[in-house]
Amino acid sequence: MVDKNIYIVQGEISVVVAAIKRNSRWSTHTPLDEEQDPLLNSFSQLKETLNNIKDLSDVEPNVFLRPFLEVVRSEDTTGPITGLALTSVNKFLSYGLIDANHEGAAEGIENMADAVTHARFVGTDPASDEVVLMKILQVLRSLLLTPVGAHLTNESVCEIMQSCFRICFEMRLSELLRKSAEHTLVDMVQLLFSRLPQFKEEPKSYVGTNMKKLKMRAGGMSESSKWKKQKRSPRPPRHVLLLTNGTLFVSVSGGVPFIEQHSGGSSTLPGLDSAVSSISSPTTDSGLDTGSKTTSKEDLTDLEQSSSTATTPVTPTTEPGRLESQSEGRGVERAQSASVESIPEVLEDRDLLADQSDSASVHDMDYVNPRGVRFTQSTQKEGAALIPYGLPCLRELFRFLISLTNPHDRHNSDVMLHMGLQLLNVALEAAHIAPYQSLLCLVKDELCRHLTQLLGVDRMNLYAASIRVCFLLFEGMREHLKFQLEMYLKKLMDIITSENPKMAYEMKEMALEAIVQLWRIPSFVTELYINYDSDFYCSNLFEDLTKLLSKNAFPVSGQLYTTHLLSLEALLTVIDSTEAHCQAKVLNSAAQQDQSESTTVEGDCSVNTITDSTTGGTACPPTSGHLMAEKMRLGRQDQEETDTGTLPKKSLKKPHRFNSCLPDSQELLEIKNKKKLLITGTEQFNQKPKKGIQILQEKGLLSSPMDNNEVAQWLRENPRLDKKMIGEFISDRRNTDLLDSFVNTFTFQGLRIDEALRLYLEAFRLPGEAPVIHRLLETFTDNWQKVNGNPFQSNDAGFALAYAVIMLNTDQHNHNVRKQNIPMTLEQFKKNLKGVNGGNDFDQDMLEDIYNAIKNEEIVMPDEQTGLVKENYVWSVLLHRGASSEGMFLHVPESSYDRDLFTMTWGPTIAALSYVFDKSLDENIIQKAIAGFRKCAMISAHYGFSDVFDNLIISLCKFTTLSSESVENLPTVFGSNRKAQVAAKTVFSLAHRHGDILREGWKNIMDSMLQLFRAELLPKSMVEVEDFVDPNEKISLQREETPSNRGESAVLSFVSWLTLSEQSGLRGPSTENQEAKQAALLCIKHCDPEKLITESKFLQLESLQELMKALISVTPDEETYDEEDAAFCLEMLLRIILENRDRVSCVWQTVRDHLYQLCVHASESCFLVERAVVGLLRLAIRLLRREDIGSQVLLSLRLMLMMKPYVLSRVSREVAYGLHELLKTNAANIHCTDDWYTLFSLLECIGAGVKPPAALQVANTHPDIDTGAQSDSELSSYHQSEVSLDRGYTSDSEVYTEHGKSRMPRSATDVDVGWLVVGKDDLDGSKAAVTPASKPLSHPLVNQYSLTLGQDMGLHDTKSLIKCVDSLSFIVRDAAHVTPENFELCVKAIRVFVEASLNGGYRTHEKKKSHKYDSKSSRLRKKPREKEGTSRRTKASNQRPARSHSDDEEDEGVPASYHTVSFQVSLDLLDLMHTLHTRAAGIYSSWAEEQHHLEDAGRKIEADSQTLWSSCWCPLLQGMAWLCCDARRQVRMQALTYLQRALLVHDLQTLDAVEWESCFNKVLFPLLTKLLDNISPADVGGMEETRMRACTLLSKVFLQHLSPLLSLPTFAALWLTILDFMDKYMHAGSSDLLLEAIPESLKNMLLVMDTAGIFHSADSRTGYSDLWEITWERIDCFLPRLKEELFKQAVIPGTEHSIATFSLSGTDRSSPVPPSKPPMPTPAKMSPPESPLPPLGQSPLILQPLASPLQVGIPPMSLPIILNPALIEATSPVPLLPRPSTD
Repeated sequence: MVDKNIYIVQGEISVVVAAIKRNSRWSTHTPLDEEQDPLLNSFSQLKETLNNIKDLSDVEPNVFLRPFLEVVRSEDTTGPITGLALTSVNKFLSYGLIDANHEGAAEGIENMADAVTHARFVGTDPASDEVVLMKILQVLRSLLLTPVGAHLTNESVCEIMQSCFRICFEMRLSELLRKSAEHTLVDMVQLLFSRLPQFKEEPKSYVGTNMKKLKMRAGGMSESSKWKKQKRSPRPPRHVLLLTNGTLFVSVSGGVPFIEQHSGGSSTLPGLDSAVSSISSPTTDSGLDTGSKTTSKEDLTDLEQSSSTATTPVTPTTEPGRLESQSEGRGVERAQSASVESIPEVLEDRDLLADQSDSASVHDMDYVNPRGVRFTQSTQKEGAALIPYGLPCLRELFRFLISLTNPHDRHNSDVMLHMGLQLLNVALEAAHIAPYQSLLCLVKDELCRHLTQLLGVDRMNLYAASIRVCFLLFEGMREHLKFQLEMYLKKLMDIITSENPKMAYEMKEMALEAIVQLWRIPSFVTELYINYDSDFYCSNLFEDLTKLLSKNAFPVSGQLYTTHLLSLEALLTVIDSTEAHCQAKVLNSAAQQDQSESTTVEGDCSVNTITDSTTGGTACPPTSGHLMAEKMRLGRQDQEETDTGTLPKKSLKKPHRFNSCLPDSQELLEIKNKKKLLITGTEQFNQKPKKGIQILQEKGLLSSPMDNNEVAQWLRENPRLDKKMIGEFISDRRNTDLLDSFVNTFTFQGLRIDEALRLYLEAFRLPGEAPVIHRLLETFTDNWQKVNGNPFQSNDAGFALAYAVIMLNTDQHNHNVRKQNIPMTLEQFKKNLKGVNGGNDFDQDMLEDIYNAIKNEEIVMPDEQTGLVKENYVWSVLLHRGASSEGMFLHVPESSYDRDLFTMTWGPTIAALSYVFDKSLDENIIQKAIAGFRKCAMISAHYGFSDVFDNLIISLCKFTTLSSESVENLPTVFGSNRKAQVAAKTVFSLAHRHGDILREGWKNIMDSMLQLFRAELLPKSMVEVEDFVDPNEKISLQREETPSNRGESAVLSFVSWLTLSEQSGLRGPSTENQEAKQAALLCIKHCDPEKLITESKFLQLESLQELMKALISVTPDEETYDEEDAAFCLEMLLRIILENRDRVSCVWQTVRDHLYQLCVHASESCFLVERAVVGLLRLAIRLLRREDIGSQVLLSLRLMLMMKPYVLSRVSREVAYGLHELLKTNAANIHCTDDWYTLFSLLECIGAGVKPPAALQVANTHPDIDTGAQSDSELSSYHQSEVSLDRGYTSDSEVYTEHGKSRMPRSATDVDVGWLVVGKDDLDGSKAAVTPASKPLSHPLVNQYSLTLGQDMGLHDTKSLIKCVDSLSFIVRDAAHVTPENFELCVKAIRVFVEASLNGGYRTHEKKKSHKYDSKSSRLRKKPREKEGTSRRTKASNQRPARSHSDDEEDEGVPASYHTVSFQVSLDLLDLMHTLHTRAAGIYSSWAEEQHHLEDAGRKIEADSQTLWSSCWCPLLQGMAWLCCDARRQVRMQALTYLQRALLVHDLQTLDAVEWESCFNKVLFPLLTKLLDNISPADVGGMEETRMRACTLLSKVFLQHLSPLLSLPTFAALWLTILDFMDKYMHAGSSDLLLEAIPESLKNMLLVMDTAGIFHSADSRTGYSDLWEITWERIDCFLPRLKEELFKQAVIPGTEHSIATFSLSGTDRSSPVPPSKPPMPTPAKMSPPESPLPPLGQSPLILQPLASPLQVGIPPMSLPIILNPALIEATSPVPLLPRPSTD
C-alpha cells in the first residue's frame, strides 16, 4: 500500500505548481518552457521520484523539500506563491513527514532553516506581504518547536531568532504581525531555556572559538553586522520590484537590513546590530567588554582572509559581500568543528555517516546558478556532521537579550527594552541558570547592572518588568548575587521612602509588592539576616527593612492605603512563615510530603499525554516551547547522567566571621555587637583616621600595639571607609610600614602594569601632592616588579611608566584638560616613553595595549567622578567584592533563626497590626489583622516569649472596649461593635490556647471579665456559686437575677419587682439596645470565659500564679471597691484552686493569705466575708482527701477562729452547714489531734457561741494589720514561731517552706505582729506546760467539780447548733470516726452543746432580741457611689436579700416549733453521751490492742478504768447531769433516766473507790446542788419529781457501791455530805413528795449500812464507831425522830469527845479536794435558813481557812473533812497549777 504521506506531498506539489503557472510569467504552456524553468523542473522531477517509491522514508527529506525551498528562496516568486510553499513546508513539519531518526533529517532541517530565514519574494502590497511574513514566522516556530527541530545547529537557531527579532522591531509592520513575532519569540525562548538542563557547559578552550563562529553567523545580533552592511552594495535593480508605498524588495536574511529606505538612512534596527556597549562608555560603540572582544572588526577580516582557502569554489555573483559572509562562515565552521572534538556526539551512527547536504552548495545552486546545477553527494563528504544546537546559541541569545535591556544604549527603544525584559523573564522562568558559568557571569554583571538602572526609569511598564525579572533572579540565584541583592533592596527602600512628588504612588506600591514577594521566598528573610545583618561590612538589611515597613504601615493621614497594608503584609510574611515552621515542628510535615508527591504525579501525566512524536506517527504541533522541551530527546547531553550532573557537589563553605555554617544566636549577637562597634570606629576614622583606629583598639577589635597587616586588611575590606581618608592615612610619612602592608594585600601577579595600577587606585583616593603620589607609586612599582619577576630594567623604569599611565588617564578623561588640549595620541604616548626603560624602550605592543585600555576605559579615582562614571566605578567595586570571599552567600535552612527574627519583628508588627485593626473598617483587613495576632501568639507561645504574648493580649484587650466603656452602656456598645467582639473572641481564644505563657496579661483579661460581670453579660454558670445554706445549693452573685433566692418573703420580692419595672419603664430599653445586648451575650458565650477556669489545670505553674495574683488584686480599696466584684473574683479564684487540686500545694499559701486578709481583717460581716468563709470550707471539703495538703488546709480553717467573734457569729450558719458537709465527706481523712481540735473549736464557736480561743484572736493593737497590709509579714512571723515549737504534727510553715523559699527574709520587727500568739497558743493556753505524756488538749481552767465547763458563751444560732449537733452525732455514731485523737474533744464538744442547748437556749434567746441586726444592710457597699442616678448597682443594692440569722424568722415570739427543735437537740445530745458512755470501754480496749505493738509510743493508750473514768465517763456523766437541770421537764426526765442507766451500767463496776468518790464529788453532788435552784418556776410539780428522782439515784448509787466506798479514808466526809443533801432536799420542795421520799431513802441507806456493819466497831466503848455518832448528830438536825424509829436500842454519849477524836483520826488521808479559792464561810450556803444552826463546837472547824494552796490528791492535809468544794461554785479566776494526771 502506498504511504499516505506521499499523497500529502503530491497534493502540495500540485497546489504550488498551479500557483506558479497561474502567474503571468509562466503563462506559456510548452513543455520545453517547463523544463527550462528551474522551479517547475524540480517539481516535475520530484513527481517522478515520488511515483517510483512506496514509502516516503525511502527518500531523503531533502529530496521532497528541495523544490519547495527553492520557491521560498527564489527572488522571482511573488508573495502568494512563496506563501503557498511556506504553507506546504509547515504542513510537512506538522505532519511529521521528516522523520527525526532519518539520516538525512539533520541536513534537511538545516536547509529548511536556511531557506526560510533567507526567504525572498517580490512584494505586492503591504497587507499580502505581511501574510507571507506571518507564514515565515509560523514555519520558523514549527521548525524549532517540532521534535526534528533538535537537529538545528547553533547558527541556524541564532538565524531563526534573529529573523523573528527583525519582524518584531520593524515599526512599519502592523501591530498584529509584530505581536505574533513576539509571541513566537516567547515560545522559542521558552523552548531553548527549558532545554538548558539538557546541555553541558563546554570546556574553556572551546568557548572562544565556538563563540566566534556563532557571533559571525548570528549576523545582526553582533557587531559584525555593521561591517557587513558597509561592504554590501545595494542589490541590482533587476531583483527589485518597486512598490507604491516605497517599501523595497523584501528579505529576512541574516545579515541584510530587512527593509531599506530610499533615503539611505542608517539601519532601522540598530539595537540588533550593535552589541552590548561596554560598561565604561556606553556612548561609544567600539569599546567592547571582555566577553565580546572576539567579535571586533579586525578579527573578522583576518578570519575572512585566512579562511577563504577553505571554502568551496565560488562562482562569481552579483552579491559578493553577502556570499562571503555566508559561505566562508560555513567553511570556517566546518574546518573548526572537524578539528575540535569536544562536544560529545549524541547522534546515532547512521546520522554521522549520513549524506549531509552542505548549505554552501545549496547557496551556490540557488544564487549562482539559476539553471539549477544539482549537487551530488560527493560535495557533502568533505563536510563534517552537523552538530545539534546546544549551550552556545543559548549564551548568545541570552547575551543579546541582556544587551536589549541597557537603558543607556541610545539604540534601545522602549519597545526593545520591554521586549528584552519580557523574554528574559521567560528565560528565567524556564531555566535555572546558576549552574552555567558562562551565563552566570552575564547575569552578575550586565543584567543586574541594567536592572538596577531600570529601577530609576519613570516608565511604569519597564519598571514593573524589571522588578519582575529581579524577583526571578534573586529567587533562584541570590547566592551568587550577594551585593547585587543588597543594592536592589536599597534601591527599593529609596523608592518606598522617596519624598519626591513626581514619584508615582504605583511605583511605591510595586516596590512594596516586590518586597512582599521576596519576603515570601522560603528562608529569604533568614538569609538576609545571616548574610547582611550578621556581616560586618553589609548594611543591616533585615533590620532596616523591618523598621521601614513598620513605619510605613502607619498612615500619616489616618487614611489606610494599599501601601500601608502591603507593608503590614510584608511584616506578616515573616510572622506567617515563622508560625508555619512552629506548627510544622509541632505537627511534623507529613502533609506537605503527600502534597508534593501528588503534584509530581500530575505533572507526569500531562507530559505523557502528548504522544511522543519521535516514535513515529504524525506529530501534533506542541502547544508551547516548554512542553516541547520536555519531549526533545535529540541533542541532549545529559542522558548519561542525571539532570543535576552539571552541578558539582559543593562542600559547604562558611564565611570567616562564623565558627560554623550555622552559627548560633549567641554568636550572631556577638557579631552584631562587634558590627556596631566597627561602624562607630569607621565613622571616627572617616573624620580622624587615628582616632578611629584607637577606638577599635580600645574595644579590642584591632590589636594594640598596631599590627600593620591587620590594619591594612581592615582598610581593604571595609567598604564604609572614606577612600580619601585611607589615602591620607597610608601615605602619611609616619606609616610607611603600613603602606608596605597595604600594597602587599593586592595580588598583582600576572597583571599588566596598567591593570595592576587600576586595581591599586580603586582602593583609595590618590592625594594631590606630588611627594605623596611619589611615595605611593614607588611602593606600588617595587611590589609589582617583585611579584612579576622584574620585567623592566629597573624599579625606576616601572615607576616612570606608572606615572605616565596616570598622566595619560588624566589627559584622556579630564574635562578641564580636554578643553585646552587635544588628547594625546598613541604615537605621542610612545614618544614620551622613549628610552625610559633603563635607556631602552618598552615593548611597543604593550604600550599600545596600555594606551587603548586607558583610552577606552578610564581609571576612575574614587570619590571623584559623578554620574555614569561614578556608577561604573561603584559597580566595578561591587563586582570585585562579589568575587572575593566576602561575596559568599550562605543558604540556610528555613526556620533556623526564626527565634531571632521574631525577636526583632514582633514589636513593629504588633504595633502595626494594632494600628491597622483600629483604623480599618474592612472585614477582610480586620480578619487579616486578627490572623496576624493569632500567629504572633502562636509563635510567642512556641518560644515561650511571655512578654510578647502579654503585650499582644493587652493590645487586644483595649480593642474589646470592655475596660473603657461604662457599665451601663457596655452591653449596647459592645453588642453593636463588631470589631470589639472579634477582639474579645480573639483574646479569649488566645488565652485558652496559650494561657501557659500569659503573665501580666491576666490582669487585663480579669479586668475584662469583671466588666462583663458588672454588665451582667457572663453566662449564668459563672455567676452562680455553691452555697451550703441555700436550698438549691447555689446562689447568684448578681443581685437582680434571682431576688427571691435568699429566702426573702414573696411580698418583698414582688415589691422589688414592681420598683424595678418602674425604673426600667422610665428609660425603656429600645429594641436596638436589646438586640445589641443579645449579640453581646451571644459573643461572650462564644468566648467561653468559663473555660479559663476549667482549663486552668493545664496552665504552667508560673502562669497560674500570675492568674491568681490578678484575681487577688481586686482587693478592698476605698474608692472603687465593690463587694460583689471582690466576691466574683474570689469565686473565680476558688474555682481555679479546685481545678488545680493536683498541685494545690504550690499555690495554697497565696490563697490562704488572701482568705486571711478577707476574713480576719473584716470588722463587720458582709457578703464578701460570707463568701470567703464558704469558700474556705468548700476548699477544705474538696482538698482534704489530698495527702500533701490536707493538714495545711485544716490548719487554715483556724482563720475562722481568728475572726472577730461577732463577725464569725454572723456567718455561723454557713460555717455550720459547711462543717457538716466537711465532716460527712472527709472525717476519715482527719488524723491529727490538732486538726480535730480546730474542727471542734469551730463547731463549738459556731454552734454554741463559745468565744474563739483567745490565743487565736489577732491582737488589734497593730495598725498595720487593720490597714489591710498584705499579711505576708504577719504570716511569716506566724510560721517562724511555729517552727520553733516542738509539735507532734507537721506545721503549716513546714509544709510551706518548700514553696515559700522566695519570701523576703523576715525582719525582727515582724515578730510582734498579732499572729505571733497563734504559734504559741494554737492549741490551748496551758499547752506549753503540759508534760509530753499528758493529753495535750485538756482544756484550760475547767473546774472539774462543776457540771459546766465554765466557758464564756456568746449568742448562738439555733439552726447552726442543730447542724453542729448533727455533725457531732455523725462522728460519734460511726465508730470509725471516733479516734484516740478526737475522743476527748468529742466529749468536750458534747458538753459545750449541752450547755448551749440547756433550757432550749433561752438564755441566749432573750439576749438575742436586742442584738438582731438589720439583715438587709449586710451587703451594701462601704461607700455608695457618688453617681446615684447613673449606677445600676446602687439602685439595686437594697434589693440584695442577705441572710438573716436571727432565730425568730417566723415570728417575734418563740414559736412552738422552736421547742421541739431544741428539745430534739437535747435528746440527741443525751443519746450521744449515752452511746459514747456505753461504747467507751470497748473503744478504748480496741485502741489499746492496736497500739500494743508500739513499744516506744509516746502516748500509749491505756484501757484501764482510771483512764476511762477521767477522760470519758466522768465528763459524760457530768454532761448528762447538767441536762438533768434543764428547765424543760421532758429533757430533765430523759436525762435522769440516761444518767441512772449510765451510772448503773456494767462497765462502771470496774471503777475503784477513789473514782466512785469522785463520781459523787463531780457528778451527783453538783447535780443535787444545782437542782436546789429554782430552775423551772413554771413547773413546780415537775421539779419536785426531778429532785426526788435525783435523791433516789444518789442513794441507789451509794448503796450499790457501798463496799468499795468504805475503803476510802474520806468515807465519813462523803457520807456526811450525802446527809447534808438529804437535809436540804427535805426542806426544798413545796409539796409533800420530797418530805416522804427523803426519809425513805435515808432509812434504806442506814439499814443497809448498819447491816454491813459499818456503824459497829469492836474497839469503841459502845460497840458503835465514831461514824455512828457523827451520823446521828447530823440526822438529828433535820429528822430528830428517825433514830428512834430505826434503832431504838442505840444511845450515844460523849459527843464532843467523839468529834475531836474523829477529826484527828480522820485526817490521815484527805479526799481529793478540787482546786478552788479558800472558801468563804459556807454554812449559810450549805444549809437553808430554816435549818437549825449546827452545834457550836462545829463552827470553828468549818470556818478554818485553807492553810496553803491545795495540792490535789497529796496527803496529808490538816483540813476539816466536812468541806466539800463541790458545793462551792468554782468562779475563781486565779490560775492553779495543773494537776498531774494521777487520777
